[in-house]
Amino acid sequence: MTTTPPRRATMKDVAALAGVSPKTVSNVVTGTVPVNDDTRSKVEAAMAQLDFVPNLSARGLRKGRSGIIAVALPDLATAFSAELVHRIVEAAHERGLAVQIEETASEPEREKELVSRARAHLVDGLILNPIRLEDSVLKYADRLPPLVVIGEVEQNRADHVRIDSRLAAADATRHVLARGARRIAVVGADDDPSVATATSRLRLEGVHDALREAGIPRDPALEVNRLPWEMAGGADAVRTLFERGVAFDAIVAFTDSLALGALHALHDRGVRVPDDVIVTGFDDVEFSKYTSPSLTTIAFDRRAFAVAALGLLETRMDDRAAPPRALTLSHHLLERDSTGAAPLGYRP
Repeated sequence: MTTTPPRRATMKDVAALAGVSPKTVSNVVTGTVPVNDDTRSKVEAAMAQLDFVPNLSARGLRKGRSGIIAVALPDLATAFSAELVHRIVEAAHERGLAVQIEETASEPEREKELVSRARAHLVDGLILNPIRLEDSVLKYADRLPPLVVIGEVEQNRADHVRIDSRLAAADATRHVLARGARRIAVVGADDDPSVATATSRLRLEGVHDALREAGIPRDPALEVNRLPWEMAGGADAVRTLFERGVAFDAIVAFTDSLALGALHALHDRGVRVPDDVIVTGFDDVEFSKYTSPSLTTIAFDRRAFAVAALGLLETRMDDRAAPPRALTLSHHLLERDSTGAAPLGYRP
């Protein structure tokens, strides 16, 4: 004996149970039109009671879309990437979009594969974080699908969301200068062009900006870059400073992960933070408030960043011919214990 599966609930069923119009249910599902909290609660309760599942694929097909976007970051293993992807997925789901996550691993060929999928209509658009303009698909601007670039690669070929990394790094450097530091080590950039990225270049320029303002000459011996930008790289960078035999009283690290590695290496050497050396990070990932000491860092609103990127992408998917737009989100320095004293300095 066979049984007939229960009929799938429709928007009309949800609307009847909630006492609203099918259009209101659609607005709740898609998030395209604001709905007041009371009405939204009624619709969501009716959806739960009826076990209603929106048919996003059918809606997408009517628009000639898959309802799927792709997000590609260079390294998904970092805390910053994990937190940013979480915010993007969260905001995308509120818009009825599914998200395909990709890791480019700093390989241009992986970017090209994503573009090919978009052209084949497997994804409707891309949010891409390239690390260098010179070897990114961005140079093929006339052939790109709907695309939003995030991060520090400076370009005018696609919509772009970023923070001002150069200014942010300068702000971090000004902060440690104001604490009395004069021998400032940089963890995340050096003169080697083979490992330089758009991010490392801009942030190093910001450090140099602040040093020039203070009348302090740059010392290349204090600049170290270790890839990938993870905790192990930060620890290795500080050990390199020790091996060079240079004196320093502050470290400006270009990510919180690098800063955490730096804190570990300093502790192993018996260098006290902040009494001997003060340390700043960048990105304000969750663990930065729980390090010992807690980490001073550059912070920005990742939720707002994700919403801005998705807003630009949806606009681009609707209008391919519009001129590219660029949004720069604000940042601020979040002071914590790692810069809470005037440093005595490390002397080899």
